[in-house]
Amino acid sequence: MTSRWRRAGSRGGAFRRGRVWLLAALVALPIAAAAVVAVAYPAVAAATCPGCYGLERLAGDVYAEQGLPPYRKRQVVSAVEEAERRVRDFYGDRRAAPRILACLSDRCYRRIGGGGERGVAVLNRAVMLSPSGVDPVIASHEMSHVELHARLDSGAKVPQWFDEGLAVLVSGDPRYLAPETAPGAEPDTAPGTAPGTAADRCLVSTDAPLPATLDAWLRAAGADRTTYARAACRVSRWVAANGGPHVVLDLVRRLDAGETFGAITGM
Repeated sequence: MTSRWRRAGSRGGAFRRGRVWLLAALVALPIAAAAVVAVAYPAVAAATCPGCYGLERLAGDVYAEQGLPPYRKRQVVSAVEEAERRVRDFYGDRRAAPRILACLSDRCYRRIGGGGERGVAVLNRAVMLSPSGVDPVIASHEMSHVELHARLDSGAKVPQWFDEGLAVLVSGDPRYLAPETAPGAEPDTAPGTAPGTAADRCLVSTDAPLPATLDAWLRAAGADRTTYARAACRVSRWVAANGGPHVVLDLVRRLDAGETFGAITGM
């Protein structure tokens, strides 16, 4: 009797121990997955848990590294607010509200997964800004990417050059587009280019094909920074020739309806 119950108890104990190990393994799976994400994709992890990466909330969904003096915090919030205005002014409203992660030191930016870029959109849900990217131009450029993809409800895609050129146009980046000409003023002329018009803000133009995929874009833009200016020129001219920003909203509507980018734009 005693030995039989002991044997039975031994089997029951083994079963219980096995169940405990199984439950522990199941609990550990999401923890391990989170650890893998944190190591392999720190930007995704930081966007999910800013506080885990030493970022504090400044306003709304705007986060910045801890310990900033008040004037630096105001700089971040002001840049984001102006960037939001630029996106809203172009589209008429805003569909996307990406989380903003702003770093004022290189160490902070490396910690959240940043590289040599000034800013980057993360999975179309967040925007990371480097120390040199905490300004309305860079912030609105990245927000433009998020906004466009938020409006493409069907998951339709546009060529990468169009996405980037549109972001330059929305942000008004003076590195790649001439300033808008005030009504009644003489249009600016970029050195070495033909005189512009009120509708022509191009600094560099091309009729050659532009990179359609992200990989091709990164290679081309890395080799020649005027790639941004060429893409911005093409988008700017198309928007101006078709009556203004509303043509982008029409493009999105028609893409969601199943039409192709080339058929709609002729580009």
